[in-house]
Amino acid sequence: MTSFLTSRAQVLDTGLPAHRRHRALRSCLTAFAPYGFRATYHHLTVSARIPRRLEADPEALVRAVAELQEARVLWLAREREFAARRRAEKWAGRRAVPNPRPWWLRRPWEGLDSAWYDDPFRHPALRLADYVRRRNALLDGAELPGCPACGHQEPLEPYSTGHGRVELCGGCGWAPRPCPCGQRHPLVPVTPNGWSGISRRAHMTDQGSANPYWPGAPEPEAGAQPAEGGAG
Repeated sequence: MTSFLTSRAQVLDTGLPAHRRHRALRSCLTAFAPYGFRATYHHLTVSARIPRRLEADPEALVRAVAELQEARVLWLAREREFAARRRAEKWAGRRAVPNPRPWWLRRPWEGLDSAWYDDPFRHPALRLADYVRRRNALLDGAELPGCPACGHQEPLEPYSTGHGRVELCGGCGWAPRPCPCGQRHPLVPVTPNGWSGISRRAHMTDQGSANPYWPGAPEPEAGAQPAEGGAG
């Protein structure tokens, strides 16, 4: 498997075609994706304004990998600290893994942020580095206001899973408690044209602005002309 740094170098290589640099960006996400692969990809397309037509702004790929790298540096520093502490604990005979485990070691179905895996459109609006800082602070025992994942401070929203009722963060879909039935199932309604559309950047226009006709986007004003490349 190609390493993160090798793929990052390919993203930054302006001598490569845009589609190859884009493929390298997605390879970076297989090594590090704080919101999960799909939701992190969606986040980067929006934050870096990656257009549907890559040739219109190949520098968007540079912006995306720079944001990803900034967050990865913060994570690596914390991960190395944790690894060093675990080696010392094992040497002292304490082999049990801390509970709860650090956020980066949890599988999607173990956490209450599974909404981001069920629907890649639902994830924190934070920059990736700010999200990593927030999760690291919580790991250190800090008491932060609002949703633990994104900081959203509005009341939780009730949602019926079909087996029971849960409460979700209105900002990112984070659930403080699992469904009472104890079963693993989607916690949020899946956005129409979800991952298949996101992977094609149907939520973006050819120039890199938000597609106003993407599900969940604000309705265009009456009489407004469609943005070029906006209809998917």
